[in-house]
Amino acid sequence: MSQKESFIQEIQQRYSYKNDKIILGKAKLNGEIVEEAEISVALKTMNRHGLIGGATGTGKTKSLQIIAEQLSLKGVPTLLMDIKGDLSGIGASANLEDKNAIERMQALNLPFNPKASHVELLSISDEPGAKLRATVEDFGPILFSKILELNETQESIISIIFKYSKDKNLPLIDLEDIRKVLQYVTDSDEGKAELNKNYGTISPASLGAILRKIVALEQQGATKFFGEPSFDVLDLLKVKDGEGIVNIIRLVDIQNQPNLFSTFMLSLLNKIYSKFPEAGDLNQPKLVIFIDEAHLIFKEATKALLNQIETMVKLIRSKGVGIYFVTQVPGDVPDAVLSQLGLKVQHALRGFTAKDRKEIKKAIENYPTTTYYKADEDITQLGIGEAFITALDEKGIPTPLAFTHMRAPNSRMDVLSSDEINTITGNSDLVKKYVELIDKESAKDILETKLNSENQEVNKNIGKSTSETVSRRKNTPKEKDWTDNRMVRDMSRTATRKLIDWIMKLLTGYLKGKK
Repeated sequence: MSQKESFIQEIQQRYSYKNDKIILGKAKLNGEIVEEAEISVALKTMNRHGLIGGATGTGKTKSLQIIAEQLSLKGVPTLLMDIKGDLSGIGASANLEDKNAIERMQALNLPFNPKASHVELLSISDEPGAKLRATVEDFGPILFSKILELNETQESIISIIFKYSKDKNLPLIDLEDIRKVLQYVTDSDEGKAELNKNYGTISPASLGAILRKIVALEQQGATKFFGEPSFDVLDLLKVKDGEGIVNIIRLVDIQNQPNLFSTFMLSLLNKIYSKFPEAGDLNQPKLVIFIDEAHLIFKEATKALLNQIETMVKLIRSKGVGIYFVTQVPGDVPDAVLSQLGLKVQHALRGFTAKDRKEIKKAIENYPTTTYYKADEDITQLGIGEAFITALDEKGIPTPLAFTHMRAPNSRMDVLSSDEINTITGNSDLVKKYVELIDKESAKDILETKLNSENQEVNKNIGKSTSETVSRRKNTPKEKDWTDNRMVRDMSRTATRKLIDWIMKLLTGYLKGKK
């Protein structure tokens, strides 16, 4: 058996599945596309997470686009984090006369069927789309503390505040609410007494540190994210005309705000894990999430935050959810997360520096060994739209490494215009559902009303006390003046005359003596 025949046999056996699949392209051997060597991924394994890597301009975004639209065609909804603003084109059909796409698909002997995917645009900022919001309560004390990067003592204070707020029916909707509760239990005599009696004390130093962290989060734009209506993650599971909706979160204006991005991601994953039921062993995932520029999550994350992400990645697949990280080098993703990833689509890496070569070595170590390629050399020679691929078969065993010539997207390989975006948002039910910010009574309003009432009562009591004092003074009988007695007045006048007469006699005698 020749090398090519052996290669075709191995690829066909290992990339063959009992259930449905998505086709990514055809394998290459010795620089030629092998038409019989189809490279596909079993839908059953798409909840086992994955990585799409490669240097800038090698085709990572297009691979993401291909996988998302192929999943959509199979009825699987997806959620795309659009950091650079270049994923919206999936909502428009590819150009039927695109020569590059036509040639690519002809080389693969696959049909080219330009088609737009059903798209919903979402936003956590000022970008057009349905507004994604969450309440402080949605996070819970542990996750909220991790986002603020609090120490153990400060974290215990947040837990107390959440418990106090729940017991006192003080809804924690936004950052103003938790700030107001913190201030109330430290500045108000009544609040301080309640806290000390039932929960414990809060040191001024710890309070100041927590408030500073909240202000820092607000400065990154988190104020827009916290509020109601809180986004229902079940809205991400919608299917239209038998095709999964591609939900695109436009994050162009927060790529320089890593804390806000991490806050949003953890909130979303936490809500999905909490709300989705256990899925068991499904033939296809309920939802697949693609995180573009994934290094933004991991680069600024604290150890506690990384632990939370790692835990979520391990657990969330049991809910029928797959997470795919899109980044330049595998080293951007922590080893504990990298070890959980089933599908790997690795575009070209450049070995210009010692650090680059180290990353190449790390990438190769994550692939199955192969006798058909010199992976450490070929990985630097991959062209645009070519990638090393390895996946999991339906038994969870890694498939052979395949130098893959990727298919072309069915959708537009460019962004939507402003008019096209406005058309999508104008026809969106989700935009209408979440457009209005609900400003219902929350902890801040309740405590402000309570403090105002207390101040009015204090002022009323002060006024009443003052009036009573004045009244008492007016009504208190005057002590009787001794000059009101007539006899005393007569005696006083007599004594005064005698005193004056005596003084005059003395003066007269003195004057006569001098003469």
